[in-house]
Amino acid sequence: METNVTGLDELLAGYAAGTLSYPAQALVGAHLELSDRNRGYVSSLETLAGLDLDGTEPVPLTDRDTALGAIFSSEMPLPSDFAPATQEPATREMTSDVLAVPRSLQAIIGSSMKGVAWKTLLPGVRECRFGEIDGCNTSLLWVRGGRALPSHTHHGAELTLVLQGGFSDDDGHFVTGDIAFADGDVDHKPIADKGEDCICFAVTAGRLELTGPIGRWFAPFIS
Repeated sequence: METNVTGLDELLAGYAAGTLSYPAQALVGAHLELSDRNRGYVSSLETLAGLDLDGTEPVPLTDRDTALGAIFSSEMPLPSDFAPATQEPATREMTSDVLAVPRSLQAIIGSSMKGVAWKTLLPGVRECRFGEIDGCNTSLLWVRGGRALPSHTHHGAELTLVLQGGFSDDDGHFVTGDIAFADGDVDHKPIADKGEDCICFAVTAGRLELTGPIGRWFAPFIS
C-alpha cells in the first residue's frame, strides 16, 4: 500500500516534470528503483512531456559552448553537513549496515549505510539527520521490528519511503518501496512490522509534534 492515490499521482507528476524539491525528487527516484508499480505511469508522463517539447518552437542558444560547459561541470550544491556521515554506527549490530542505498539517494546518504551516524531517540528507535536541503528536512529512521513510534502529527507535509521492512498506522500497511504521506491532518502512531527492522528515508517540510502522553514526556530529549 502507498499514500492516497491522488497525492501519489501528483507526486509522480511533479517528479516527471522535475518540479519537486531535490530531496523529494530523490525520494521518488528511489521509490521507482525499489518498486516497479509506478514506472510505467512515470514513463508515460515523461513521454507526454516530451511530446509537448516536440511541439514547441526552438529557441536559438547563444554561447552554446559556455552553457554546455557550465552544465557538465556543475554539481548538486549540497552543504557540507549533508555529506555522508563518518561517525561510527551504534554499538548494536544493525541490519542497515548491509542495506544497499538506492542510487537516487546516494548523494544524500552516501553509497553505503555502514558509516551512518545514528542517534538514539528512544529505546529501539534511531535517527540520522542530514539537515535542510532545498528547503526540506531529510533524515533516515531506524525502528526495531515490532516497536511503535510515539503518536505524532506534523507541521507541514512529510514523505516517508520504506527502504527495508514495513510499518502500519491508521492509513494502512507500508512495505519496502512504498511511499507514505502525512501532514497536519494526520495524527498517527506507526508500528514497525515484527520480525524485521524498519528503515525509512523521510523528507519533511515542517517540524514533527509529539501528541501522546509518552511522546510529550520524551519531546525535550528528541527535538
